[in-house]
Amino acid sequence: MIELKQRVNLINKIHLFNGLKEDQLSGIAVKFDEVEVPANHVVFKRGDKPEGFFIIFEGKVNVTRPHEKIGEEVLIWLVSGDYFGEEALVENRNRSATITATQDTTLLFLSREHFEEVLGTYPNLKPNFLVAIKSHKLARATKFTWLGPKEIIYFVARRHKIRLYQALVLPVLSLAVPIGLFVWGTLVSAVTPLALGTLALIFILGWGTWNAIDWSNDYYIVTNQRVVWLEKVIGLYDSREEAPLSTILSVGVETDQLGRILDYGNVIVRTFVGRIEFDYVDHPNQAAEMIREYWERVKSVLTVSQKEVMRNTIRQKLGLPVEKRKLDELPPIVTMNKNLANLPLWWVAFLSLFTLRTEEAGKVIYHKHWIVLVRQTWKPLALTLLMFTLQIWRIFNLWMSPTESFLKTNADGALRPDTITVALPMLAVPFIVWLVWEYVDWKNDIFMVASDEIMDLDRKPFGKEEKRAAQIDSILSTSYTREGIIPILFNYGTVKIAVGGATFDFQDVADPASVQADINRRRSARIAKKNEDAGKDDRERFATWIAAYHENADTFESPPIIVPTDDGEKTSDQW
Repeated sequence: MIELKQRVNLINKIHLFNGLKEDQLSGIAVKFDEVEVPANHVVFKRGDKPEGFFIIFEGKVNVTRPHEKIGEEVLIWLVSGDYFGEEALVENRNRSATITATQDTTLLFLSREHFEEVLGTYPNLKPNFLVAIKSHKLARATKFTWLGPKEIIYFVARRHKIRLYQALVLPVLSLAVPIGLFVWGTLVSAVTPLALGTLALIFILGWGTWNAIDWSNDYYIVTNQRVVWLEKVIGLYDSREEAPLSTILSVGVETDQLGRILDYGNVIVRTFVGRIEFDYVDHPNQAAEMIREYWERVKSVLTVSQKEVMRNTIRQKLGLPVEKRKLDELPPIVTMNKNLANLPLWWVAFLSLFTLRTEEAGKVIYHKHWIVLVRQTWKPLALTLLMFTLQIWRIFNLWMSPTESFLKTNADGALRPDTITVALPMLAVPFIVWLVWEYVDWKNDIFMVASDEIMDLDRKPFGKEEKRAAQIDSILSTSYTREGIIPILFNYGTVKIAVGGATFDFQDVADPASVQADINRRRSARIAKKNEDAGKDDRERFATWIAAYHENADTFESPPIIVPTDDGEKTSDQW
């Protein structure tokens, strides 16, 4: 039986009930019914009538929808502290997904009548639900390929629509130009103003459409692992800046007078190395509370993890079985190498000269994109090709000439080769050396990600070597940018890694989003291992004491104390 205090503590941590006092939370908590759901049991199906709202007290559920190819598609999985079922109640429609318990689960259930009663009694809670519903819908409608297999989007939002309207003001006002041209052309029966008006209208419509799409391409995201800011300008720029939830220091809200009237503002997420700003967010206070909730949840998970490690250490000392906790899956390592098994060995060897990503013994090595190689080598390559082109042209002329030949007789009657034909390859040698030097310089500029560190190595051929390295668990935030149409077209950019007071720049790497995912995966794995090993000596020492006490508890019982009295001796158990 879940006690009232436990219920209050749980719903007090959920952003949906933010703004209520403890006595108000108690009044809501008693309205929840406790429901036990066995593993693999369906809580409700898609298309069912909404009977109420659910909070997961303990356990895990999957949210699924029908899929034409795979049957049932898992949208997300939810754990203790998560909630579901509010969308259909608020919007008064049937269930849009199927909820299934994946293990024995305890739910808190609020009936539809009590749900409507709560919203009627506390209308200030409704914006909390609306923000969550809007966020869930946007998350389902948008596919983010960089998410891990079990990474859950809890919050996603675009900028407030006022930013869209502001971006459309100039295009709308500019419509006066084609309208004026159309009126002028109609009045004077002239073709030129009508043609100019048509061109102006097409340009303005394209301008407005571009601004609308540009507004829709920026996202603010909070998952169960990180805070993310996605920004994209079509054909010119895109970036992804993120920070793990564990590095957050504070969450604040900034608004102006107009923002308070229209309920928008800036949510400021401060981390160890700076801040990520969600500007012009709709319902900023509710958004900030959602971020705080999941930030606090991450901290509590770390505390529970440390307690679990301590408990397992004690069980190990007592000779009891220890069941190792299975860690959640991390974002996948995205490899760019294709299957080379069916290719000829000579072709594989050739491709290896230009491989942009290699993985050896757990280390991933990145080279700059081949566009950078082209930029470095086009001059010596062009000059080398020019020399060989002239060589072929000279040989062809000698072959076709009735009077010229490759071998000529000198004044002494000895044969000598054609001077130009011999000189051209010799002239090409410096350009070939230059070409090889540029290639080696490109190949020697590497970025490495290992299980415990990151490294930036720049080594000039026959020159100096610069090496920077940092522990991977010291990374505080990562971001990437692709600036310009060429980087976007060929998918390369710069990954920025904040480590303490320094910044590592993995410049011009191919598929920067995948590089960022590689780094974040290894960082998460390293931190998980570090947390597990943290304080190992202290745990071992403390566990040894607990085990020794447990094994000798009987010997620590105090013997009766005999005290002489006037009536004779009495023992302590006679007092």
